[in-house]
Amino acid sequence: MVIALIEQKQDSRISVGSDLDGFEGGALMSLFWIVLRQLAEIEAMSLRRRRSFDSVLVVYVQNATSKKVITRDEWEKKLNDVKIRKEDMNRLVMNFLVTEGYVEAAEKFRMESGTQPDIDIATITERMAVKKAVQCGNVEDAIEKVNDLNPEILDTNPQLFFHLQQQRLIELIRNGKVEEALEFAQEELAPRGEENQGFLEELERTVALLAFDDVANCPIGELLDISQRLKTASEVNAAILTSQSHEKDPKLPSLLKMLIWAQNQLDEKAAYPRIDHLPTATLGDPAV
Repeated sequence: MVIALIEQKQDSRISVGSDLDGFEGGALMSLFWIVLRQLAEIEAMSLRRRRSFDSVLVVYVQNATSKKVITRDEWEKKLNDVKIRKEDMNRLVMNFLVTEGYVEAAEKFRMESGTQPDIDIATITERMAVKKAVQCGNVEDAIEKVNDLNPEILDTNPQLFFHLQQQRLIELIRNGKVEEALEFAQEELAPRGEENQGFLEELERTVALLAFDDVANCPIGELLDISQRLKTASEVNAAILTSQSHEKDPKLPSLLKMLIWAQNQLDEKAAYPRIDHLPTATLGDPAV
């Protein structure tokens, strides 16, 4: 399987995924393919040995009890042979800054590197204002800002609109406005629950908060936790990005996940200088 992936990559007929387009030259992507190539070499060697009938048992025992050892010098040579384009790395950084909403950093990086973002930086400010409003519990303000930005976002995404309304209900309960909360649930959320079983279950779970005197410590108290606001804010942020034809998630975390996966695969077949601390990307010594 690994050999097939490498051959397809060499023939330029494989795509790692839409989230990684244009960044194959990046350092993390290069390291990912180095790990895959090493897996392919080990797999190919194993296949050649298995073709010899007389050595089948020996190969089985060796594979079960030993691993190929790749020295630091060998590994670093493979890394040094990789050609990294600065433009690709700059685009990777800009993608992260834009997607995560670091407006000032994105603008400064644009001026210093000459890297142009794929969306208008001004829209980042508007998107972050929506996200901040939800995180602060100002859901009505957030809904108004989303509609000012693009009314179709909520018109075409009933689940997102329900979750925003659900968050409004949670804020009313948090502030002890019981009667207002019941009225809002009955008028705004109950009709949507009648049309969607999933919405109804979420509504019933939220309204159940009113049955507890100490809502913070009740079985469903996590709805009042800040993590619930962050979850709703992230959902709104992703919807706005999608409406702007932009990826809802930055590419960098996807590359890191692929690197971790590739290292875990290689761990089963070889001892090599793996990266155990991603923030510094420091190579460790092979675990022999």
